[in-house]
Amino acid sequence: MSSSFRLDLPEALVASYRRSGEAGSAWISGLPGLVAESLERWGVVPDGPVASGEASLVVPVRDADGRRAALKFQMPKEESAAAIAGLAAWDGRGIVRLLDHDPASTTMLLERLDGSRTLEQVEDDEAAMGVLADIFTRLHSVPAPDGLPSLGDVARRAVEQVPEAERALPDADDRRLLRTCASAVAELLDEPGDRLLHWDLHCGNVLAGDREPWLAIDPEPLVGDPGFDLMPAIDSGWDAVVATGAPDLVVRRRFDTLTDALGLDRERAAGWTLGRVLQNSLWDIEDGRTRLAPGQVTVAHAVLGR
Repeated sequence: MSSSFRLDLPEALVASYRRSGEAGSAWISGLPGLVAESLERWGVVPDGPVASGEASLVVPVRDADGRRAALKFQMPKEESAAAIAGLAAWDGRGIVRLLDHDPASTTMLLERLDGSRTLEQVEDDEAAMGVLADIFTRLHSVPAPDGLPSLGDVARRAVEQVPEAERALPDADDRRLLRTCASAVAELLDEPGDRLLHWDLHCGNVLAGDREPWLAIDPEPLVGDPGFDLMPAIDSGWDAVVATGAPDLVVRRRFDTLTDALGLDRERAAGWTLGRVLQNSLWDIEDGRTRLAPGQVTVAHAVLGR
């Protein structure tokens, strides 16, 4: 590691891994060494302040010829291996390009994007949805590689969890909406789709780049119906959506814009969007919440009443 480079791990990232158990604590303790090994492996040097997400560390770097890139570190899991497989399949089409990776540690050497400029900063919502639609179209056009998680399995598990999840919801309307979402998903289980999905594409996960104006980042690749990919875009920047005073209208407009641009069957897209409401709500219940999130309820009712 460069003698002038001092790796200060973000406190939030360290705390997150310490809370995750013994394996997480061991990984975060070994992260400085992994960073040093990776810098040497690829012959690069640090080139700016590190950044972190909920579970990853990103170190901007440059090589001996001055070319810029970024190293991304995340504890090896099924999700990080899937991200590598998806990025390799996409090969930079609408998304950050994977330059190289280490299979053992799942460390990625990535194309460098501008982390200070996200699609959230585009004030024209129609324009932002247009960018997302273009990226969706390109991502979904790439054949899915073998070995990725299947929407059919994900959706089936979600439906199976509903009876137990209902018991955590004291409000009858919440229970009813959860069952409605589950019923919509159950009708689609026989045809889960075969497209390569991002699973978390929203305005905050689109960064400005040099190669293209906007590129997606942080995929959680999944094989399934493109309609299941819409929800993060539909409720992107939710505080600003609520501030319009008519969030249901914004949801319907975004839903119509995306389904039109992607050429999706609206009934199926609506069902899979309710599937995302179901999935998000189940995660909330697992975290101890006893009411459905207002934003999830708004999206569900807007889609049901479109």
